[in-house]
Amino acid sequence: MGKSKARRFRRAPFSPAGPQQAASGEGPAGEDGDGGSSAAELLEKLQHPSADVREFACANISKMLQQKHAIPAFLQRDVVRCLGPMLLDQSLAVRETAAGALRNLSACGGFEVCDDMVTKDIMTPLVALLKEFFSNSFLPIRLQCSAGLEANEVSPTKCQDTKKNCVEDIANEAVNVLWNVCECNGTAVSVFNKEGCLDVVLQYLKKFSTNIDLAISVAHCLQAVTEDNPELLSSFNASAHQVLESIMLSQDSTMEHILLRTLLAGSVWNIKDTIPSSSQASTINAILKIFSESLVVDAGETVIHMKEAETQRLKLTAEAETEENVGDIIDNSVLNEDDEMEEPPKGKIKRDNDISDLLPADKWELKQVTALLMAQQTALEIIVNMCCSEDPSDDEWEELSSSDESDLFMENSYDEGSGQPMSPLCLSAEVHAALMNNLIPKKILEKTAFPNSVAVDICMHSPSWKPLIRKMNTVQCRALMCLHSILFVSDVDCLGGASTLQSLAQHLSQLVFSQPEFPTHTEFLEAITSAMRALLQTMASKNISQCMTPEQLMTLCEAGIHSSNISVRVNVVSILGIAGSVLAKVEDTAETLKMIGKFLLEVAMKDSSLVVAGEALDALFDVFADGKEAEKAAVQIKLLPALKEFQPVFKMRMRKEGKGQYSTDQLCVLDNVKMNLRRFIAYQEKLGGEKTT
Repeated sequence: MGKSKARRFRRAPFSPAGPQQAASGEGPAGEDGDGGSSAAELLEKLQHPSADVREFACANISKMLQQKHAIPAFLQRDVVRCLGPMLLDQSLAVRETAAGALRNLSACGGFEVCDDMVTKDIMTPLVALLKEFFSNSFLPIRLQCSAGLEANEVSPTKCQDTKKNCVEDIANEAVNVLWNVCECNGTAVSVFNKEGCLDVVLQYLKKFSTNIDLAISVAHCLQAVTEDNPELLSSFNASAHQVLESIMLSQDSTMEHILLRTLLAGSVWNIKDTIPSSSQASTINAILKIFSESLVVDAGETVIHMKEAETQRLKLTAEAETEENVGDIIDNSVLNEDDEMEEPPKGKIKRDNDISDLLPADKWELKQVTALLMAQQTALEIIVNMCCSEDPSDDEWEELSSSDESDLFMENSYDEGSGQPMSPLCLSAEVHAALMNNLIPKKILEKTAFPNSVAVDICMHSPSWKPLIRKMNTVQCRALMCLHSILFVSDVDCLGGASTLQSLAQHLSQLVFSQPEFPTHTEFLEAITSAMRALLQTMASKNISQCMTPEQLMTLCEAGIHSSNISVRVNVVSILGIAGSVLAKVEDTAETLKMIGKFLLEVAMKDSSLVVAGEALDALFDVFADGKEAEKAAVQIKLLPALKEFQPVFKMRMRKEGKGQYSTDQLCVLDNVKMNLRRFIAYQEKLGGEKTT
């Protein structure tokens, strides 16, 4: 406590766009195409001899699994073991809808459901399916073609033409299932390692020039399985590196390709230990160059431009369809037999060629913006992890934190020799140089601004574009967390010196105080207070004057302390401690220090979280450690008697609440706070005795 630890981002546990979109179209006669059949009836239909019925059942199960309240009924009836064999069904259509249903189950069900899927051995048919396509074993495809010909549903030419796309569509769904379960379950990752799935998905990745959706799904999966997976490192041979490198060096400029390169850059960072030391610097620079490529794009302007393009395209399409309809009426023409053959057979489920983020094909512009925002979010999260990559383990962190905090009130919390906060983190020279060479800090700062108001207004008035507002806000929050990490590990001079930091402080203050109403969104509050905490800590270490007024400071802290998020409360308490310790060295600040002291005392005594209470005590130690103004304020708020009265209460809370609610590391730090409280009381008593004599 008392130090700001850079936060490492874990990847989002499930598909970024959520569950599979419900298929459109009508089911076989007499059935409810909206999935009204019960779970038991639908699962029973999976054993039907007709492929159409099995496909229909899978499609309806897929729809129903998008609703969380429907999932338990399917789990009770062993849906995983029922759908698993469908991945190897002779009908490609059944395979695809079954894979889509499993994708929905894994995406909507959460960690526990993914664990259950692995326990029910979903990995066996899933891996078999991926390997079968990988080995070009297309016997089931030929059987499907034959069955279609017998039913006069599909022409031989169409079967051959669509075979490749159909296989890749199924592979895309299967890779998404693989991604979701590996994200959540260590056993799934172990199976991925042992079954040689890396070689399989890399083959799919090579199809990026013709199937970008499949490649993006593979890239998401790769980023998940390469994180904290040392067993997989030996599988990354020269050939595997060449595949990744060739795609990272590709020049395609669509937003989807930017997303693909960004995801793969994240995977390469995860496996950096497999890269020769002589190539480390150039590889890191290449990674950050890709991130720079995605961050330099103005998402707000892109939204405006793409929405205009969509509007124009839809207008032209509507005009063309009107002209065509008029021509049809005049000619009284009808579809010829060949055209009829191309229509989906009666009773079939018509499936759009859904993209990796599950947007229909007629939403091309929306797809591009979605890919851009995902690329920017991913880049920012990986930069945070790069700043944290040399972070010691949690145990080492707490040990370092404890060792320098036992005498907080006796000495400055900064290394007098370097003027830097005592921090266990150290940014490698290669990463630091690459960050600066690619102007990453500047681009991150640009992303911390609120989303373009015009773009937000456009999205508000379009239901399909409205979800982009949240994505834009998420990018802003990730940028603020990224700023926090860079501030925490970078030298002041490299950041631009005192004037740059003061400008940054004004920028962050404006983000909080320029809005009509004080921000209350938890994710934003956590991000902005984390950035402010790191900035104030850095400025204090260099004795740079702070720009936030006492009134602004208290407004921020009073709002933040009522947040349900513990991190927000810890941040605002720490901010108050940093600011107060600086003010304690300035004349005529006793009144402000009194206000700060009363606030921190109340938090320490009343906050429901021991972690927050401990942070408040640490802040008190910092503020009232030294200085005539601090001594004067401490006497006036009766700090010493209050702490002496609170000391046994804090000890009792630790005994009662500690073991059941807090981790070993947290208890270790809280025990340190308890020791510091005893020492601080003794220190204050000594000061009082010296004044008396």
